[in-house]
Amino acid sequence: MSIGVNPWLKPAMNNDTKVLRLVRKSETSSTTEAPEREAEMGMAPGPTSMPVAFAPRPATHELPDQNLLLEMYRTMYLSRRLDDKEIQLKAQNRIFFQISGAGHEAILTAAGVALKPAYDWFYPYYRDRALCLQLGMTPLEQLLSAVAAEADPNSHGRQMPSHWGHSKLNIVSQSSPTGTQLLQAVGCAEASYRYQLIPELQKRISGFKNDEVTYVSLGDGTSSQGEFWEALNTASNLKLPVLFLLEDNGYAISVPVEVQTAGGDVSRLVENFPSLYLQRCDGTDPIESLETMRRAVDYCRRRQGPAFVHAKVIRPYSHSLSDDEKLYRPDEERAGEAERDPVKRFGALLIDEGVIDQDGLQKIKDEVDREVNEAADIALASAQPPKESAMEYVFSPDVDPTSKEFDTEDRVQLSGNAGTMVDLINRCLETEMARDPRIVVFGEDVADCSREQYLQSVKGKGGVFKVTANLQRKFGSARVFNSPLAEANIVGRAIGMATRGLKPVVEIQFFDYIWPAMHQIRNELALMRWRSGNEWKSPLVMRVPVGGYLKGGAVYHSQSGVSTFTQIPGLRVVYPSNALDANGLLRTAIRCDDPVLFLEHKHLYRQAYNKSQYPTNDFMIPFGKAKKVREGKDLSIITYGALVQRSLVAAKQMEQEGISVEIIDLRSLVPFDWNAIAETVKKTNRVIVAHEDSLSFGYASEIVARISDELFEYLDAPVKRVCALDTFVAYAPQVEDAILPQASDVAKAIADLKAY
Repeated sequence: MSIGVNPWLKPAMNNDTKVLRLVRKSETSSTTEAPEREAEMGMAPGPTSMPVAFAPRPATHELPDQNLLLEMYRTMYLSRRLDDKEIQLKAQNRIFFQISGAGHEAILTAAGVALKPAYDWFYPYYRDRALCLQLGMTPLEQLLSAVAAEADPNSHGRQMPSHWGHSKLNIVSQSSPTGTQLLQAVGCAEASYRYQLIPELQKRISGFKNDEVTYVSLGDGTSSQGEFWEALNTASNLKLPVLFLLEDNGYAISVPVEVQTAGGDVSRLVENFPSLYLQRCDGTDPIESLETMRRAVDYCRRRQGPAFVHAKVIRPYSHSLSDDEKLYRPDEERAGEAERDPVKRFGALLIDEGVIDQDGLQKIKDEVDREVNEAADIALASAQPPKESAMEYVFSPDVDPTSKEFDTEDRVQLSGNAGTMVDLINRCLETEMARDPRIVVFGEDVADCSREQYLQSVKGKGGVFKVTANLQRKFGSARVFNSPLAEANIVGRAIGMATRGLKPVVEIQFFDYIWPAMHQIRNELALMRWRSGNEWKSPLVMRVPVGGYLKGGAVYHSQSGVSTFTQIPGLRVVYPSNALDANGLLRTAIRCDDPVLFLEHKHLYRQAYNKSQYPTNDFMIPFGKAKKVREGKDLSIITYGALVQRSLVAAKQMEQEGISVEIIDLRSLVPFDWNAIAETVKKTNRVIVAHEDSLSFGYASEIVARISDELFEYLDAPVKRVCALDTFVAYAPQVEDAILPQASDVAKAIADLKAY
């Protein structure tokens, strides 16, 4: 059956919309060829020009199968009715938030038809209601999310509605920040790519196919995020099977696209990415959308590279019920857009083409309305999660890295010559990679040499501190590789890989440069398990050189902002002070089931005083187990990192004055060993907490507060802190010495506290 007229842009033309008609390339062109330019977006001149509609599809156009057409209409109408039902429930104060997918239904339903549920992988954004329905999510499941029901498969009542996630359908948990899903989708597709490169993985992990596609969607506003460009860069560079769907409704809340985007057309800005198959379509036309999506999916399945579909859609409702678009959109603009409503026009087209009559269409609507109302009644009667569930799934319920299972410290056997912290970390990485083919190591400069043809003629980099030296030579470039100079790219990709079952051990080259990845760490990595109610997880290790005491490190190579990360629920934080502890704690970090921030003090990397012989390959130290590094009876120092050695120096000095000092090395900061702290406080009755971070609002403050709260009756003096000044680390050595706590500062605190 063919269409003899072109109905899709008639309403827009009747409203004097200017349409630039360009000759299309053949629709039968192979998707393995260079990306075709199916339609262009016209732009009126001037800095505030508004983008006009995409060109219409050809006047004669084959319709898909009748049953598929009706299925697509049903999904589109169902999606709209669910939006309307949630809006009604919000007005009745029976749900708490609503954000709609209205106007996006055609392109999203088409995406759901072109892709395979529970086969392909999906990173949707909040407007993708119709996609999730087409993939198999039920109206009840979506409404369970709206009412915050415990049975909600998206988040079990922990996230806002329309934050999609469904483990059985491969819909990965979505968050509120815009754009963070893009790098994770790239990492998800990269896991498939590396699975094919690493034969050992195929014996260890199931569920990978040879042609799966990773779908990720975004709005036009999200394309302003830097992570959008990082994702396109890596997907194109590695030719990953990622399908990017840009749902362009012209607005990011109230900000129009020409204010967001230079030229007002995102796809024009990305068209020169190599291997990127670029398609444009009218996203309110389900037939054109389906053809476009099928071409894009086919291109990705053939492993030609990523695809980018720029779909022009509308937004007939406000951004959310917290927004009122009448405040910034004139009536004539809203009225003109309403005439392009995909649900109304698709229904009219089906009647005009004889696919169904008016009574048949109404029957579908009535059936959908009943289904939505029944689902709403069930959802409203469903139980919300009990308040006692609040702390569930902050960390893994299955693997406990604080348990005896991870404690082989007492029976450790050492052999060989003593090695530095760098040596023992490298050995741990080597033995763990040999044990577990799921481990991939990547970051900036971590490989020996990215250009493999030079490997035999160069010594190799292996990280700026040589911690990953020779790992690429031993395990190959599929498992040890360099990343772009982009920290969010590293962590975001690692999250996507971990979701698929790989075990990334990534390096952030300096702690001082971790901040571009903070979005991914705080809002994604640490939250993945909790926000999905344990439906999804992303266990990985971030190795991060940290700290000062290096002459010339200055402001941007000496930071120690530990407390910023210890405040994040769901993130384990570990900080060894010597080579042997670094080896055992890193092995625990790799084998546990949670995300771990593994901090390695740069000054301690090659110190002679913290060397150790090599332990066996099963050596592990559990998290939350402190180490008593010095016995004492007069007062206690609780510390970690570089302050352990400085405290030892001070304690030996003060011993000559008759003061006996006990020193506790926490080793892991989340969790920390409260029992060891309580034991030493009860023993000596005087306490100093020392660390390299700033004094105010630092990690020591939490320890001090808890001691004062729970152990006050055991104290014979106030708890003192020895910390850095509340400023940054200077380049000049004498100023750095004044800023960072020295052994002399610890000694003075010991004397003052003993004299209290």
